Amino acid sequence: MVHWVSDPISGLCWGQVNTSMLYEKTSQKSMAEIELALRDSAARHKFGVIHVHDLQKTMKEKGVDFPNECMIFEVCNPHQAKRALEANPAISTVLPCRISVYQRGDERVISTFLPTAMMQLFESAGLEPIAREVETVVKAMIDESA
Repeated sequence: MVHWVSDPISGLCWGQVNTSMLYEKTSQKSMAEIELALRDSAARHKFGVIHVHDLQKTMKEKGVDFPNECMIFEVCNPHQAKRALEANPAISTVLPCRISVYQRGDERVISTFLPTAMMQLFESAGLEPIAREVETVVKAMIDESA
């Protein structure tokens, strides 16, 4: 399903999003509360948070005023990553998994590109079961953090 995404405050339209490739939940929690919940959930599910990109902060450091909060969490389960990389080393181009948390109006959106959709880009036997397993866990992490 494709729909237009726009900012409810400014009315600016950001473009089309194929929502069948994304999983997202909205939250009224603060960015700090979501970050803490996401880190806790990742640890419970044996995923590590490898890095967090704070896009608002990074842009400010580069002299760009970006008014909305936007953080990208790179998460990974090394055992699952190893299985995927053994099936196709090109998978490294889409690893680690990313969970984005961004401000949309008065709420925060926690979103990820679905691993099963991503693996369709690669024609390797054995990737789909790995992607399904990872996707189940990443969705649970998002649900638990929202």
